[in-house]
Order: sequence, then C-alpha cells, then structure tokens
Amino acid sequence: MSELDSQVPYWDAAATTKTFTHPLHAPWLDVLGRQAAILDYGCGYGRTMAELERHGFDDLTGVDTSPGMLDRARDLHPGMRFALLDTPPLVPCPDAGFDAVLLFAVLTCVPVDEAQHRLIAELHRVLAPGGLLFISDLLLQDDERNRDRYSRHATRYGSYGVFETSDGAVCRHH
Repeated sequence: MSELDSQVPYWDAAATTKTFTHPLHAPWLDVLGRQAAILDYGCGYGRTMAELERHGFDDLTGVDTSPGMLDRARDLHPGMRFALLDTPPLVPCPDAGFDAVLLFAVLTCVPVDEAQHRLIAELHRVLAPGGLLFISDLLLQDDERNRDRYSRHATRYGSYGVFETSDGAVCRHH
C-alpha cells in the first residue's frame, strides 16, 4: 500500500472538526426495502448513516480507516455499528453480506487508480448479487483554480485531477 492509499493521520487530525456536506439523494435508495443491509464504506463520523436511519433504514454498518472518525461516530451515534478497516480496502464482513454499499466522496480520498480498483473489487465481494453500489463523488471542476491545481500536481501524482489541499490531504476529482 502506498502512502496515498491511506491518509489516516490526516483524517484522525481532522476528525473532531471536519464537517461533511456531500448530499444523500434518498430517492435513489427507493429500490431498496427498508430492511436492506447497507454498508457505508468510509463512513467518517456517521453523518450519512444517521440520515439513512431517519429515512427508515435500520440494518446499517459503517467502516472507516480513521480511528478518530470512528470515535466521533460512536460518540454521536452510540446505537450504530462501526468497524475499523485495519487493512483497507478489506472489509471485515462476509461475502455477499450487503444489499447496498455506499461510497460517499470516498474515491476522492483514494487518489491512486490501483487502490480504487482494489476497493471496487472488495466492495463487489461484499455486495449481494443484484445489490446496489451507490457511488457519489466529486467531479473534475472547470474553474481556473481547479484547472491550475490539477495541472500543477499532475506530474507528481501521475493523474490529472489529483491535487493537494491547503490542509495537507491529497484528493482526486474524477
């Protein structure tokens, strides 16, 4: 695993103050029964899981690489299930154990192609046949600021769209 595959120190440092706003478009989940087993991969502090619970889902599991994020999640949502990803992308769950897997702004945090491929293969393993893989992520932006940072970091990271944030994360828009 490369240093870019895991940015745990960054996420642990940001765990107490980071606020996520990536929206959940709940109607996309209407194909699922409310009893569906759902995995929130890269759950952070559990914001999306709490929103799913408000929509009537109750078989929810969140996993994340950051112990700091999971500590915050457990404090905010003591009745929910959270697990640490000790060896990402491997999920500590059985094959075909979930009816749906959510990736909310997670691929943005996995800037390396190979790591993204390993992640999707692992999620395929835990997703039940006919299950829903719900990916919502950040697209390439066409404003001058983003074009500049994509170009500035393309040589270093080998991919247009990968960039460094001012607070030390390495991210990727797709």
